[in-house]
Amino acid sequence: MLIQFLLLAVTWGASFLFIKVGLEGLSAAQVVWGRLIAGALVLGVICALTRRPLPSEPVVWAHLLVVSVLLCVAPFLLFAWAEQHITSGLASIYNATTPLMTMVFAWAALPAERPTLRRLAGLLTGFVGVALILAPWRGQQGSSLNGQLACLGATACYGIAFVYLRKFVSPRGLHAVSVATVQVGLGAALMLILTPVITVNSISLTPRVVAAVLTLGVAGTGLAYVWNNNVVAAWGATNASTVTYLAPVVGVLLGTFVLHERLGWSEPIGAAVVILGLTLSQDRLNPRLWRLRRASRFRSGGPHHLNQERPGHTTPCPGHRSPYGHTPSQCR
Repeated sequence: MLIQFLLLAVTWGASFLFIKVGLEGLSAAQVVWGRLIAGALVLGVICALTRRPLPSEPVVWAHLLVVSVLLCVAPFLLFAWAEQHITSGLASIYNATTPLMTMVFAWAALPAERPTLRRLAGLLTGFVGVALILAPWRGQQGSSLNGQLACLGATACYGIAFVYLRKFVSPRGLHAVSVATVQVGLGAALMLILTPVITVNSISLTPRVVAAVLTLGVAGTGLAYVWNNNVVAAWGATNASTVTYLAPVVGVLLGTFVLHERLGWSEPIGAAVVILGLTLSQDRLNPRLWRLRRASRFRSGGPHHLNQERPGHTTPCPGHRSPYGHTPSQCR
């Protein structure tokens, strides 16, 4: 299971590198079209092999169409467009703000999600980190600033999508793979319609570009979902959610060493502050909870009970998990 966890971190962290490479020969819309088509095909095959039925109610498909726009089409387009103006490493750092955005919208839309002082402190700390990444003292303007704002727009879409899922889809008890197959499939269908309309540039399909888009779709939008599902079932959603911390590290390292990108001093520091805010908002630094987890581990005799959850337990928790028990990074 550790291998699948590491594959998740590498795959989701590398997604931003693959987007950057795909943009060498394709437009932003074409990159998104390619990844969604490949991801939908992979998930469709997985659904067929595991004999998971797709939802049959029209209202569910209507809800999943909304989710597809918010969780796949809009954020994928925003990230791809942004990477025409900023580095892949910086885009991966901004992706780490997804749990913060989810908390904001959960607190606004879900009456049961009331912020504690500790979580509010974590949220504020996280947005201080965002301010450090933006670095307003540099006087940034034009395409670079717009690219960074597009990344924040993408993570805001993720946040709204997870709250929408929790409110309208999760209570129906659908299997996660079926939900993912429909939402990615609907996203692919939408991009089949939109791409010819919003794309005017020529295509340059080099082996490097094709490999990047196929990997992005097959692994990052398809297989990664299965790995995530397995890790959550084995370790519990809280432990599985720590992949959120590793993905931006992978993204920055790959951008630096593979694409030779440069980051300013404030960007990694801001990323560290964002991660600190996430740990605070999830009570990971709460001494009382750590004592309870250690006691639970001692009683159970194994590390897999550290989060006090049954394997596969899917009680919603704002920030790191989607409404059906998986991390919000599932469609990166």
